[in-house]
Amino acid sequence: MNPPLARALVVEDDRSWQQILSEILADCGLAVDTAANLEDALQLLKAQPHRIAVLDLSLSSADHNNADGLRVLESARKLDPNCRSILLTGFATVEVAVAALTEHGAFSFLRKENFHRGQFRELVSRALAAPPGGASLPSSQTAPVSRPGNSTGLIASTLPGRADSSIGRALVVEDDAGWRSILSELLTDSGFQVRACASFGDALGFLRREKYALAVVDLSLSGSVSGLWDSKSPEDEPEGYRLLAIARAGGVPAIVVSGIASPEEIQRAYAEQSIFAYLEKQAFERSAFLRLVEEARKAGRVGSELSTLTEREREVLDLLAQGLTNKEIAERLVITTNTVKRHLKAIFEKLNVHTRSGAAAKALGEK
Repeated sequence: MNPPLARALVVEDDRSWQQILSEILADCGLAVDTAANLEDALQLLKAQPHRIAVLDLSLSSADHNNADGLRVLESARKLDPNCRSILLTGFATVEVAVAALTEHGAFSFLRKENFHRGQFRELVSRALAAPPGGASLPSSQTAPVSRPGNSTGLIASTLPGRADSSIGRALVVEDDAGWRSILSELLTDSGFQVRACASFGDALGFLRREKYALAVVDLSLSGSVSGLWDSKSPEDEPEGYRLLAIARAGGVPAIVVSGIASPEEIQRAYAEQSIFAYLEKQAFERSAFLRLVEEARKAGRVGSELSTLTEREREVLDLLAQGLTNKEIAERLVITTNTVKRHLKAIFEKLNVHTRSGAAAKALGEK
């Protein structure tokens, strides 16, 4: 019989962050318990021991001054002294961070603005390797504490040896630093060279200067108005929605990851901007996002190849995909069979295929 898994506790009132942290901890081989408030967290701490606890400072979205996470931190130290606690928050001053590390026994402190999946996994590994009842990390190893307003999380993830140039660039447009970092890292792990930005102006400039294989866009950016879809003024639309129109015009497949989640708004994004997919932040799942990214990448690659065909070559390819012979294609287009053969040779070269069925598959893959 296999020994029971060590347990981890996630205390976080934001469901999307709960999901992200739980997935990473599960990947580290831990059984994960979750709580969204102080009372539930205390019950779980009393019920069974945990090796790791990841705690949000504020457990009330309506009150940014809420500091229930510190109370959980203190309770974990008393109730479960072998548990290593990591404070992860977007609402903390340097003073609070220092107090968490020195007074409340936190193993380390991370700001959501600077969250990086790889660094978090390394921190969890160090916490698991620490001896039971040991002290927190030496000060030289603790995660850096950034001052409020410093959004120095992962922005451009063009790391040597990690991105495959055949996949191309991905643009992330997200004004929340934590989400920007998470999406950038997932795309980098998928092989993209990532350009990340927080504003409409930066995104527009990148789209005009560079070519992208994929765009991941939040509809509501800082300073934009969200939810005013019935407004008659284009300036009242969410800025992300305007970026989708620009991406579509440039032939860039787009995935929306947004907190705007009404059915009407989602339907409009699909109908008017032909987006590839729409993911709600409230129900974000890493596996679903990565699957859609791969599907969008393949669709974008096929679309790019087909865009190199001339108008006549597209006509020949469409008829070929319908199962017509060279003679039937020639009769339909009022050209000779030799001309059809020349068009097919050019089509095969541009699409990098060698058979009629391969070319037909490329044509059908766009539809």
